[in-house]
Amino acid sequence: MKYNVLDLFCGAGGLSLGFQNAGFNIFGGVEFDSEVMKTHEKNFPNAINICADIRNITDEQVLEQFGNKIDVIIGGPPCQGFSSANMWQSDEEKIEKNRLFYEYIRFVKLLKPKVFVIENVKQILTREKGYAKNEIMRITEDLGYIVAEPRVLIASDYGVPQKRERAIFVGVRNDLNSIFDYDQIEKKKKVTVEEAISDLYGKKNESDAPFKLDDAPKSDYEKLMRKDSNNVISNHFTRYPKEIVQKRMSYVPQGGNWKNVPEELWDTQRSNRHSSAYRRLKEDEVSITIDTGHMNYFHPLENRVPTVRESARIQSFPDDFIFEGNRTNQYLQVGNAVPPLMAQAVAEAIMKLLKENA
Repeated sequence: MKYNVLDLFCGAGGLSLGFQNAGFNIFGGVEFDSEVMKTHEKNFPNAINICADIRNITDEQVLEQFGNKIDVIIGGPPCQGFSSANMWQSDEEKIEKNRLFYEYIRFVKLLKPKVFVIENVKQILTREKGYAKNEIMRITEDLGYIVAEPRVLIASDYGVPQKRERAIFVGVRNDLNSIFDYDQIEKKKKVTVEEAISDLYGKKNESDAPFKLDDAPKSDYEKLMRKDSNNVISNHFTRYPKEIVQKRMSYVPQGGNWKNVPEELWDTQRSNRHSSAYRRLKEDEVSITIDTGHMNYFHPLENRVPTVRESARIQSFPDDFIFEGNRTNQYLQVGNAVPPLMAQAVAEAIMKLLKENA
C-alpha cells in the first residue's frame, strides 16, 4: 500500500524527497514562493503543487483537493522568528511568521491524517518559554493525536555530512493506538566533507549547464548521490569572490575562520565577528550547518563558497535533484531545506509504525 503525503511549506522538497525514498507517495505540496515551487514541481511532477499563501487557501479548497486522500502531513512552518540568526526582525514580523504553525494545524484538523510531522529549528522548543511547542502539542492532542515529546535530531547521525540540528514533532492519530518512538530511527555512520564532494574537486564550471563526470565515485556516499544521475552534474556554476576575499581566505586553514586573516586585510577592525564567518570546511569532519549562500562557509581547498551542487551534496540532495530559479534563490532553497537523508530516516520509522498498525 502506498501512503499519500501532503507537504506543507514544502520548499524545494527535502522532506518530500526523504518520504518518497522511504516508500511514500508525495500527493501534494504547498509553497508560497513561486521560484521555490518551480523546484518542487520539477522534482515531484505528479504531485498537486499549489503555489499560494497558505492563509488564503480556504477550508473548502483544502477538502476539495485533499479530503480523504492524505495519510501523512509533513512540513516546516517558517521558523525565522524562532531562529537566533534572525533576531534583527521586528516583533511584529516574528509573530506573523510564527502564527503560521496554526495554519499547519488547520490542515491536520481538516484532513485528519494518520500521522503528522513538523520540523523546525531547535529554538522552537524553548523560545518564548516553549509557547509554540506547547501550543502544537496541546491543540493536536485535543484533535485526537498522541504526540511524542519532540526531539532535536542531528543530521550527521543519519548519514548527512553536516551537523545540522532540527526539532521534530511526530503525532499519531489515536485510533492507531501507538506513539512514535524516536529510538526506532535508524542511525548511520558519519560522512565527512571529503567523502561528500571530493569527486567534484577541480571540476570547475563557468555556467549552470550540466556536464558529465568521467571519473568514478570516491566514496559510498558519492556513489549514492550519483546513483540515478547518469553521472551528470547540474547547478555547479563555480564562482570566485572578489580578489580581496580570496586573499583573506588564503590565510584560513581547514577548520579555521576569520581570526586567521591578518588584521590589515580587513576594511574595519572588529573582534565581534561570528565564529562561522570565513569558516573553511574541514575535509575529515562533517560540515558545519550550511547557510543560504553567504560567506559563512568556504570550500575546504579553494578560496570560494561551495557551489549550489556542492552545498546540495552536503545537505544530502542527490545529483538528479535539480534546483530551479536564479543562483541566489537556489542557494536559499538548499540552505533552508531539511536534509533528505535525515527526513528519510524519520519516514522509514513512520512507515514501520503504519505497517504494524495497518
